[in-house]
Amino acid sequence: MHMVSDTARTEVEGGESLREIRLRIPARAEYVVLCRLAMTGLAQVRSLPEDTVADLKLALTEAVSNSVRHAYAAHGAGHVDIRYELRPDRIGVEVVDDGAGFDPDEAPAFEGDDLVEGGLGIAIIRTIVDELEIDSKPGVRGSRLRFVKRLPS
Repeated sequence: MHMVSDTARTEVEGGESLREIRLRIPARAEYVVLCRLAMTGLAQVRSLPEDTVADLKLALTEAVSNSVRHAYAAHGAGHVDIRYELRPDRIGVEVVDDGAGFDPDEAPAFEGDDLVEGGLGIAIIRTIVDELEIDSKPGVRGSRLRFVKRLPS
């Protein structure tokens, strides 16, 4: 049985409004759409511009897909935790898994003229967001990727 759990909360932190959503999904490709739907719902709270929402959904898809495709490839089933934070001036997303680690500085690779996977998802995220933190190492279990996009006031 696969379970998707979520919690949502709204609070004032240091005088600043914070809306937070947490999801835990099975590490399977068909669940990535749920992550995108949560982002869409959170973006509607602030009526964000469509291009900003599209960028955020792309960065989110790349981050979660990395965990789904790579973290548990050798170990079978697992889960991915996603935390969304909406603040007045920014939106932050954290994606965490306890699968196989990776080299966050790995550059996209080419075979002849064809681009092969490897660092491309991270490169895409870097071009979209304003802040990016990655805690992962090859051969070490668990990865954490967090990005922040500043929002217009």
